[in-house]
Amino acid sequence: MTDTKKCCCVSIVLIVLLRLSIGWQFLYEGLWKINTLSTPTPWSAEGYLKNAQGPLRSTFRNMTGDPNDLDWLDKEKVAAKWDDFAGRFAVHYQMDDKQQADLSKLLDGAADYRVELAALPEGIAFDANLSKQLKFDVTKVIKFDAKAKRLICPGNWRMLAKEREALLALAKVDEAASEAKQKAVKSYRDAVLALYNRATDPKSMSIKDRLAVAIVGNNAATDPSVTERTFALFSNPPRDVKVYHEKIAEYEANLAKAKKQSAMHFPQEHLQKQWNELQQLRGKLVGPVKALESELKVSAQKLLTSEQLVRGPVRLPSTRVDRINQQTIWGLTILGVLLLIGLGTRYAALGGAVMLTMFYLAMPPWPGVPEAPGPEHSFIVNKNFIEIMALLAIAALPTGQWFGLDRLCSKLCCRKKPGCCGSAPATPSSCGTASSTSPVQLPVASGGG
Repeated sequence: MTDTKKCCCVSIVLIVLLRLSIGWQFLYEGLWKINTLSTPTPWSAEGYLKNAQGPLRSTFRNMTGDPNDLDWLDKEKVAAKWDDFAGRFAVHYQMDDKQQADLSKLLDGAADYRVELAALPEGIAFDANLSKQLKFDVTKVIKFDAKAKRLICPGNWRMLAKEREALLALAKVDEAASEAKQKAVKSYRDAVLALYNRATDPKSMSIKDRLAVAIVGNNAATDPSVTERTFALFSNPPRDVKVYHEKIAEYEANLAKAKKQSAMHFPQEHLQKQWNELQQLRGKLVGPVKALESELKVSAQKLLTSEQLVRGPVRLPSTRVDRINQQTIWGLTILGVLLLIGLGTRYAALGGAVMLTMFYLAMPPWPGVPEAPGPEHSFIVNKNFIEIMALLAIAALPTGQWFGLDRLCSKLCCRKKPGCCGSAPATPSSCGTASSTSPVQLPVASGGG
């Protein structure tokens, strides 16, 4: 009988310690994730969900809203997103006219590029007749403001090298001409060269211009808004997004075939290699676009004064991933606290088991399913599965009554209902079957009060 009592005490202590250990792990994970939110690299469940495997692969991946990052490769969507950011940014920080103009120039580029020129050489006029002569629309490439004495190139029209040479050829140096004419020709040629250098300097490109280059790549014909003028600045443009779409379709088709041939090892290895190649290509295409967005936000911050920075970060529209991140973070934190203090213990344990089941199903160690990345190797049972079983065991036992606020809540309820706490102390044989409303009394040494 004494051995039975000792066994019951040890079992109770160990199950309570198990509950506290899992609660601490949940709480620490939640707090750690909360702490990262104020860093340049906040935690996100996006990567875990996008790499989901198994029968529910599509379900978990679609939870992100954009499992293959295709929205990042849609120029119109990205540009609209940045325009929305710029508008919210300007309103939030109450930017003045100059700051808003600088932000607009950063995002959309300069309205035009200008160099000083007193007058055009004799016989030169940027009109329709000259356009016919040169076989391109001169008025779109260059114009002269006689009042401001400026040679101007529109900001949305990059001068090409062949156009520069054609414009220079209009005014050749003639040593037999008068000194005044030679000076006018030299000033004109210098102005054209300076204007070309300024208009084609990659540093002068707007964020949206560079976005077009990053997304459209070397297939400018697919997007009429991006011409050779943009790509003339780059000798080695990024690969076409079409290749990425084709590889996604190829991988999904091979994945469907591999599911039917799960017993064969080779298709799985080939599929994993193909997936790795797909992710590398995704990084090459999406990485530069994400880098541009980061550059936009950092550059926009530099336009602000110290008084404006005090207003804090701009509130942006929440995405699906943002909501999943918040649910995960606060779920871990709240469930961890409840398990530690023993309040609503059974419900908290069940909630934790459900959450871990989602983690388990995202990358299940099942036959025919690619292994999750990392040094660990599991088959059917992994750490998540073991912890799920432990939480279900905790939910089946009144651990909050043994050690936790559930015991205090039970006593308070008993005071309101006379006679409900008058039951006899629990015996060792009933130790494992006591209900959550009838607290188990630990055996005590004789004379212990």
